[in-house]
Amino acid sequence: MASFSPRMTRIAMNAANAGPSLIAPPLPQKAGNHDLWSGLHGTSQALAIAEAARRQDGLTLIVTSSTDEALRLEQSLRFFLGMSSDEDQPGISDDGLELLSLPDWETLPYDMFSPHQDIISRRIRTLYRLPRMDRGLLVVPARTLMHRLAPAHYLQGSTLLLKTGQQLDIGRWRDQLEAAGYRHAENVYEHGEYAVRGAIMDIYPMGATKPYRIDLFDDEIETLRTFDPDTQRSVEHIDEVELLPANEFPMHKEARSTFRNQWFEHFPEADRNASVYRDISDGITPPGIEYYLPLFFDETATLFDYLPDNTHVFTFDGLEEAFEGTRQDVENRYEERRHDRLRPVLPPLSLFLATETCFGHLKSFPRVTLTQEPQNAGARETICNTAPLPPVAIDGRASDPASRLKSFLGTPERTLLCVESAGRREALIDNLADFDLKPSLATDWDEFLSGGEPFALTVGGLDAGLYLNDASVAVITETELYGERVLQQRRRQKPTEIRDDGYRDLSELRIGAPVVHIDHGVGRYQGLQTIPVDRDTVEEFLTLEYAGGSKLYVPVSSLHLISRYSGSDENLAPLHKLGTERWSQAKQKAMEKIRDTAAELLDVYARRAARKGHVFEHPASDYRAFAADFPFEETPDQQAAIDAVVADMTGEQPMDRLVCGDVGFGKTEVAMRAAFIATWASKQVAVLVPTTLLAQQHYDSFRDRFADTPVKVELLSRFRSSKETRAAIDRIEKGQADIVIGTHKLIQGDIHFKNLGLVIIDEEHRFGVQQKEKLKALRAEVDLLTLTATPIPRTLNMAMGHLRDLSIIATPPARRLSVKTFVRQREDALVREAVLREVLRGGQVYVLHNEVNTIDNTASSLQELVPEARVGIAHGQMRERELEQIMSDFYHKRFNVLVCSTIIETGIDIPSANTIIIERADKFGLAQLHQLRGRVGRSHHQAYAYLLTPPPKSMTADAEKRLEAISGAQDLGAGFMLATHDLEIRGAGELLGEEQSGQIESIGFTLYMELLEEAVQAIREGRTPNAELPLSHGTEINLRIPALIPDDYLPDVHNRLLLYKRISGAHKASELKELQVEMIDRFGLLPDATKNLLRQAQLRIRAEALGIQKIDGSGDWGRLEFGNNTPVDPLALVEKVQSAPDRYQLEGANTFRFRLKDTSTDGKLSGVADMLAALEQSSDQKTDKASAK
Repeated sequence: MASFSPRMTRIAMNAANAGPSLIAPPLPQKAGNHDLWSGLHGTSQALAIAEAARRQDGLTLIVTSSTDEALRLEQSLRFFLGMSSDEDQPGISDDGLELLSLPDWETLPYDMFSPHQDIISRRIRTLYRLPRMDRGLLVVPARTLMHRLAPAHYLQGSTLLLKTGQQLDIGRWRDQLEAAGYRHAENVYEHGEYAVRGAIMDIYPMGATKPYRIDLFDDEIETLRTFDPDTQRSVEHIDEVELLPANEFPMHKEARSTFRNQWFEHFPEADRNASVYRDISDGITPPGIEYYLPLFFDETATLFDYLPDNTHVFTFDGLEEAFEGTRQDVENRYEERRHDRLRPVLPPLSLFLATETCFGHLKSFPRVTLTQEPQNAGARETICNTAPLPPVAIDGRASDPASRLKSFLGTPERTLLCVESAGRREALIDNLADFDLKPSLATDWDEFLSGGEPFALTVGGLDAGLYLNDASVAVITETELYGERVLQQRRRQKPTEIRDDGYRDLSELRIGAPVVHIDHGVGRYQGLQTIPVDRDTVEEFLTLEYAGGSKLYVPVSSLHLISRYSGSDENLAPLHKLGTERWSQAKQKAMEKIRDTAAELLDVYARRAARKGHVFEHPASDYRAFAADFPFEETPDQQAAIDAVVADMTGEQPMDRLVCGDVGFGKTEVAMRAAFIATWASKQVAVLVPTTLLAQQHYDSFRDRFADTPVKVELLSRFRSSKETRAAIDRIEKGQADIVIGTHKLIQGDIHFKNLGLVIIDEEHRFGVQQKEKLKALRAEVDLLTLTATPIPRTLNMAMGHLRDLSIIATPPARRLSVKTFVRQREDALVREAVLREVLRGGQVYVLHNEVNTIDNTASSLQELVPEARVGIAHGQMRERELEQIMSDFYHKRFNVLVCSTIIETGIDIPSANTIIIERADKFGLAQLHQLRGRVGRSHHQAYAYLLTPPPKSMTADAEKRLEAISGAQDLGAGFMLATHDLEIRGAGELLGEEQSGQIESIGFTLYMELLEEAVQAIREGRTPNAELPLSHGTEINLRIPALIPDDYLPDVHNRLLLYKRISGAHKASELKELQVEMIDRFGLLPDATKNLLRQAQLRIRAEALGIQKIDGSGDWGRLEFGNNTPVDPLALVEKVQSAPDRYQLEGANTFRFRLKDTSTDGKLSGVADMLAALEQSSDQKTDKASAK
């Protein structure tokens, strides 16, 4: 007899009995019946739907009025049905109930953009699953319900099934994938991508939760495995995988033919050169093609065609208004675009259902409408006995902050607290413990209901609570406890960086790029080249070209001697001549400066270590309450930075920490945590910012964040009158202001803090020399926290750890999307389209025009071009009060387009502003463009940046390169990924001082940092730094054996380079073993030449430990060349020579020869390994003797 878990038994009983429902009345059963359930407060509507669906076979369709409502409802349903709260995971309950959603495209009608891949993936998964569902729920926004869809037979007929043991022709298979809309990539990270590497194929199917790796043996699928897209490593074996098509329309030859025929039927006047028509004819999928979907099919379908007969429908108030609003938007957009011959549009009814048609379909099913207030609808209305929750919020200013919660807990018999993550659960447990409240823990809603605990805590995605009168049960969420919170649906991003900088640098090399060889200087990379080194052996070399056309061939085993040149401009990089002293002199000159810098670093470090700072006490309970008020969950990097700051402040040494993070990644919250600890200890905090506008922004943010504390926040800026400023200074000097925010006025001599304990500096590099000197003096007196969005490369972090502590926040906030960036020539139609897209979805737009004398004309022209917009103007020459009012009005959405100067560059944080248009973008530097682009994309909506330029002939070559770089670096955290050298130089200048920039130019950034690290180490050990010392030389090996990664095993040059660099940079045998496992996993079984390469690298690691500089294997003899500091006992070598002179010989003072028994590839590798083993033994004996003495 089958056994069931207690939870399964409980659910089965619930389904079998009529009694277990807490609030849901019986469902109407006949088509056309329409009931009303009213009196449903808070999230009890979701509970009612969940209970009804559990009692019902078939499908439960829920139509919401908006996309936001759909997202919230889906999370609530997942909670009440006991499903994972991760939207990327399938929603399946223990009793087999499935939850699907059909998300909105998040584009405008007739848009020129396509939806995000994750959205398309979820839609395709849902449409594919619907006809197969016996029992489940579907959540759909009203707008999405109106869309016409591909017929169901398209998805069912276009899905491919792969199984282990199946025959697979990889060439034909690639053609099928391309026809199904999949995109080829070198590494697979996102839905709809595939990669082929020899006998290994990676693919991320649409609708899948993980990508898959297919391993072939000849033409047969040997294994199928899932893999982690971040690490690219396999996870688990599976038997089969379904590959759904990558688009909601077909792209095979017949479908494209149908499209072309229908194009001219619908658009007889259209231009044959229309880009959409041309692209589809050529097999290219143009952006916005979704709005031509009917042209691919003889007949479209609607969502109602996908629904089974036994479907029940739930709707909400406001549905008719939602349908009508969508209809109006579609018709308005159609009227705007209907006369465009190059991009003609289909009439609304070809793409969307009419309102009355939607209602007609809905009325054909049994239907329930849910409302909060009773409607007096007679017999068909059931009033559910729920109530709004009374105020239970924790009030930090009250003498007993949790008094309202405590008094409520006695009202219902049972109360469940619900938080959105395990991290927040632990924080709340700590917080409640301070008020003597100790909830028990419940795994989920069902466990709470079946248990008897009066007060419990669980994790779930509810955004509102509920109060069930009849059951005497309440649910309280963080919304009720702490005010409005933000539910964080997470979306996978491509990893911004999964390897060290040095590896990434070489993998990004392009032909002609400058590189630095540590012995020969700066040359130009000319690619990888395979060269025969003798009759039987071929090796791969990195080809470098030097001055005068001289070529240097660097074996791939010596890639650790190569680094990418980083200077202000690659085109101006010096080109050295082989065989001259110029490179050696440049290194020596740089080393002299580096020596001074290293000494200064150590001096500063020593003085810091000797100085005692104020040891702040950690206010555990109050701090937890303050942290709990943060309306987001901290990202891992953000939490690490917070922890580091807390440790610094509660330690004995004064804090001097730099927090570096891309724009919008949460640096300000780190500063606020530090400010809280300081103010709790009755110390004052100064927050220093470079611009008045940023001061105002920080003032508003700090004031809101500290609203529930007794902390007084003060502002000093030119937005304040003289009288207000004098009064503020008086409060500062009397200690009545706890946190003071201002520009450089704060560090003028006429302001005296009563008890300053912490200085927070935002964007220090934007201050002048005099201000920087004053800040330098401050470091000696108080704790210092500096925030910057300037990218600090990780190599710089390693060397600079002695000067300042550094925290990098590189994790993007949850569900943040990267900003789509376009470089375009300025056209009125483009500007109107960009502004209108944002305004019609309720967002706001920055239009950056950086010439104050023409900014008014630009704003007037824009208002004429887009009469639907409300336009304001902001620039630095306006009067303080006027500028303050303008920014306040924009923040509060009193107008939705701001024509402005670069005054918005730093720190302005308006989440609803998700489009920026930058005029004459060619005039801005790369770092500035990156900062400006960071003003948008600070919510979970797709953001857009338009960089408008004059015709190409009017731009400099440098400007074109900058624009190409910024448009290419669109990933989140791109501030760290922009390998752009002016950013690296700027980051170095910020920490080292500008006088070092010239030395960086001469020898390249990477080598400069390596020399600096060596110099710091040398001075610490009492040595004199020497540029000629082998820094990373390691052991040079030349055994004349095939040791390479063949291009037929790994065709991608960049991936080969990256692996060569990782192999030559490995310092432990375990690293090589790990690499070997990874390569087999990702690319298939290793060829013999690659096995040789790894074995050779193992020999190098062992030889380096023995102080061997060179290993050579020519003919019958092997040669070992020793360095001066070898641990090998020379007497042991002499004994070997004396014992067998025909097998061992000495050449000069440092070279030892030994005869190879076998000169085959394996023989050479084994012979050298045996020799090293013997030397290791003698080295150990030498060490033992020295220890004994």
